[in-house]
Amino acid sequence: MENLKVPEVNPQEHPQMVKMAIMNADRSAALGVWLIVVPCYFLFCVFMYYFSHIRVGTSWFAAMFTLISSLDKTRYIDFLGPIIMVVLPIICIIINALAITHVGLQKEGRVQQLNITIKVKIWNILLILLSLAIVGIFIAYVMAENITVG
Repeated sequence: MENLKVPEVNPQEHPQMVKMAIMNADRSAALGVWLIVVPCYFLFCVFMYYFSHIRVGTSWFAAMFTLISSLDKTRYIDFLGPIIMVVLPIICIIINALAITHVGLQKEGRVQQLNITIKVKIWNILLILLSLAIVGIFIAYVMAENITVG
């Protein structure tokens, strides 16, 4: 026992080695789900309206589709559609990207190292990918609607 060496701990170096997450991964995943529920619901209703072949005016999908299209034509809330379809998924991407990114700064003499690590949290990564898909679908839709041939 006398020959064992006790490791030296430098109390000034220890706080620099701790990599802190910017946000909690579980909370950001729960918030991200709520941020993309509305766009996913809208996309589902539009998809079912066009592909269910139920053209009854009282169907749920037709009612949701007419509600969203009437919101787009209303003068003071016409900005609501782009906010729901673009801004909420982008906020979801930012929140979940911050939750899985860890940043640390190490000093060794004169050399400083910035370490950026990405933790693999499956729910956060799935929410980021789903949000990117929603934004991509909406941008492709807007581009396809506004292309004029002629």
